[in-house]
Amino acid sequence: MALWIQAQQLQGDALLQMQSLYGQHFPIEVRHYLAQWLEAQPWDAIDLENQQEEFKAKRLLDGLIQELQKKAEHQMGEDGFLLKIKLGHYATQLKSSYDPCPLELVRCVKHILYTEQRLVQEASNASSPGSGPVDGTPQKYQQINQTFEELRVMTQDTENDLRKLQHSQEYFIIQYQESLRIQAQLSSLASIPPAERVQRESGLQSRKSTLEVWLTREANTLQKYRQELAEKHQRTLALLRKQQTVIIDDELIQWKRRQQLAGNGGPSEGGLDILQAWCEKLADMIWQNRQQIRRVEHLTQQLPIPGPTEELLTELNGIVTDIISALVTSTFIIEKQPPQVLKTQTKFSATVRLLVGGKLNVHMNPPQVKATIISEQQAKALLKNENTRNDSSGEILNNNCVMEYHQTTGTLSAHFRTMSLKRIKRSDRRGAESVTEEKFTVLFESQFSVGGNELVFHVKTLSLPVVVIVHGSQDNNATATVLWDNAFSEPGRVPFVVPDKVLWPQLCEALNMKYKSEVQSDRGLSEDNLVFLAQKAFSSSSNNPEDYCNMTISWSQFNRESLPGRNFTFWQWFDGVIELMKKHLKSHWNDGAILGFLNKQQAQDMLMSKPNGTFLLRFSDSEIGGITIAWVAENPNKAGERMVWNLMPFTTKDFSIRSLADRISDLNHLLFLYPNQPKEEVFSRYCTPPNCMHVFSCRQKCHHMTVCLIVSTVAVT
Repeated sequence: MALWIQAQQLQGDALLQMQSLYGQHFPIEVRHYLAQWLEAQPWDAIDLENQQEEFKAKRLLDGLIQELQKKAEHQMGEDGFLLKIKLGHYATQLKSSYDPCPLELVRCVKHILYTEQRLVQEASNASSPGSGPVDGTPQKYQQINQTFEELRVMTQDTENDLRKLQHSQEYFIIQYQESLRIQAQLSSLASIPPAERVQRESGLQSRKSTLEVWLTREANTLQKYRQELAEKHQRTLALLRKQQTVIIDDELIQWKRRQQLAGNGGPSEGGLDILQAWCEKLADMIWQNRQQIRRVEHLTQQLPIPGPTEELLTELNGIVTDIISALVTSTFIIEKQPPQVLKTQTKFSATVRLLVGGKLNVHMNPPQVKATIISEQQAKALLKNENTRNDSSGEILNNNCVMEYHQTTGTLSAHFRTMSLKRIKRSDRRGAESVTEEKFTVLFESQFSVGGNELVFHVKTLSLPVVVIVHGSQDNNATATVLWDNAFSEPGRVPFVVPDKVLWPQLCEALNMKYKSEVQSDRGLSEDNLVFLAQKAFSSSSNNPEDYCNMTISWSQFNRESLPGRNFTFWQWFDGVIELMKKHLKSHWNDGAILGFLNKQQAQDMLMSKPNGTFLLRFSDSEIGGITIAWVAENPNKAGERMVWNLMPFTTKDFSIRSLADRISDLNHLLFLYPNQPKEEVFSRYCTPPNCMHVFSCRQKCHHMTVCLIVSTVAVT
């Protein structure tokens, strides 16, 4: 309810924007009387692209109707009677509107709450210029909004000047017609008597001379008005182009970069509502200026006056068309990317959106979007405007979709829900490149017109690079290609060029981002963890983090060459750790129970200073996706001597049978988790409940026998 209280305090344009959110699709009275309930519901938890979430949306719709009916029933008295009828009517209306498509209600309410939050935030920023950004909103946003206000004033100014010019020209034409009428009268004097002719001719000549002087002077004034107006339009278009550069080349590119990093597990790229609002303002102002320039052109054609204005207007018309074309083509974007590891014969989805589609009324004749998969070489040719002869590198089923307009949010988008890659045509591989290093992209294209077919646009946009696989076993190598590309590609690159070598700290950032996302943990990779990874990647023994700061790691070292003495690469080992953690050991990592990134010698050095029965968990060096238990105990072959033992690594297959907590509970000689925590304090809450223990009784006996065998023969990990 706090948001609604703040929203009611908005003023001026912000208040009008807020009020425009409401209407028959969602009455403002519903927002007012159910403010607390609306703001408390989990609208953001519902994925609008997932039809299976419709039951959640239906639950929210039913809840909304019930709340409205309840509120109506509690209205008393004369005033309450009218409100009771009104709220009951709204309940019926909303049920009728959204019962067939409850996800549209969620879309509508999410848009309303998000926009209100943005307007309140912007108003708060404007009223506190000396304070920092609210909720992370950059100061740059304020500058963008100030520029829009400046553009609004400039556009209104040229509109006023244009009306003034139009009125002046209309009066000029009237006077010009009057001069023609006088000339016609003079010509007709020959047919009347000389005495009368002289008298009338004198008066007409006098009026004609006066009018011609006025017309000459006024023609110069009109030319001056036209020139001044054209120069004002020149300045407005220059500022519009500058503002568009900030929004498209800075803000939208940054959004796309965040979207790309989100593919590596980075923070969500955020919504597009603010960007769409800016792009719509741009479209509105560009179109207004375009119409003004066309009106001036019409006035010029209506009354040609020799001078430089016509040439300048032609130039302005070209500039404004270039600006609107750049805006439209740049705002045809992929809101939801197709999966970057794409398996053939498997359904996938994607969403494309035209940010200015609603404002330019493109939805009045909804365009169709087509999706095609193309190779890296075809993508390069496309960006060079070379004729690709409609080539593709495969066949996508269900690859056509009509753009839909959502009136409640003002968005025009196409939701491809059931695409499937039927086949792929691979190119000849270069050198040591494997199929999981070959990059493709999904090309989305459409054609539509605006302004009553005044302008026709053929728009195209490319997805982030995708790697096509035919079997699940190729997934981890394909993921490596995607991770490297997402992390190290530069904006505006030639498709899909990435550096072959990067600094080790850069890779560390990418690995940490991926790890935290996959394991769903705030506990990322520590400096010690990263040193361990550096030792593995570079076959180094240095424990000093600074030694690795300026070192570079190549793609080959990352995922082409096997680690020394192993049959797997650095990435394959790291990806195995991720898979193990996210499937079975997430909670233990978050608890800090797993040290993980230690080698055998480090584990031995740490345990030898601790009491017998102290143990730790580390990732296996010899097996992908393996974790081993190391513990310190007496050497049964030499009295008085202690040694560190290592169990054979456990893998996902083992934990699918019995959990880590249960396995540690089974081993009575494990007493303290390093450095000194009793194991019961750490693992007991994850153990199988006693009433389920009978299921595992036989399995436990077998396991204990296996443990005894392993303990007697120290495993190599």
